[in-house]
Amino acid sequence: MRAVWRGAISFGLVTIGVRLYTATEEHDFRFHQVHREDGGRIRYRRVCSVCGEEVAFADIAKGYELDDGRMVVMADEDFDKLPISTDHAIEVLEFVPAEEIDPIYLQRAYYLEPDKAAARPYVLLRSALERSGQLAVVKITVRQRESLAMVRAHGDLLVLHTMLWPDEVRKPDFEFLDDDVEVRPQELRMAASLVESMAGSFDPGDFSDDYTEALQKVIAAKAEGAELPARPESVDSGEVVDLMTALERSVEQARSARAGRGAAGRGSAGKGSAGRKSSVRKKAKPA
Repeated sequence: MRAVWRGAISFGLVTIGVRLYTATEEHDFRFHQVHREDGGRIRYRRVCSVCGEEVAFADIAKGYELDDGRMVVMADEDFDKLPISTDHAIEVLEFVPAEEIDPIYLQRAYYLEPDKAAARPYVLLRSALERSGQLAVVKITVRQRESLAMVRAHGDLLVLHTMLWPDEVRKPDFEFLDDDVEVRPQELRMAASLVESMAGSFDPGDFSDDYTEALQKVIAAKAEGAELPARPESVDSGEVVDLMTALERSVEQARSARAGRGAAGRGSAGKGSAGRKSSVRKKAKPA
């Protein structure tokens, strides 16, 4: 992995030299725009709207358009002269309980690696966060953007999550929020029963990306000129049921599914293998 940022965490008079690495990656298919007739790639030219000339990457700068239409061109040295300290420092602002930070604010995750000389204070901070159940609220500037962030213990590492600023989270404005919607006690009890019937321990490895797997099969089939995989037909009973009936049937289905998983697990255990949970949306676990 390549570090995207290098600096130091400081809390009190303790300084920890660290490097920042992107912790996640997306496995999306990268499609190109092509000519439908012959599959040729579509290319775009970088043309200046003033002189009409094509512009090389080396001659492209960042510009900010003012309300009056004037364009302010920013050079790299202009960003280097910004009067901030968070471009090479992560200053701990405060420590807060984990439950106080709403996940809606979270953006990207980064691994923090200590410099060789900073391993001891790094482990000290990680252990203190782990023992206290607290998160460190910090500020950091990455890729010319200052972000609020939080640092938490994650196994043997410290992980930094950049966060949105409060004014970047949209306020929900939906008509139903003004309505007085009543939920009957029996519906609430049945919904709670359904939640209990479907409760389990979260293991990300139990789930699979069905869409990506299906798309990969279609691309492979088209590449070989083979018949495309058949799309499973959706089942529509056409029966309209009320909320209570739907809840009752859902509880029955959940309990039956759990009983089936329990039986499969016992059968696997009898063969010397540990049974693992599985469902339509989870990965099939080998016995």
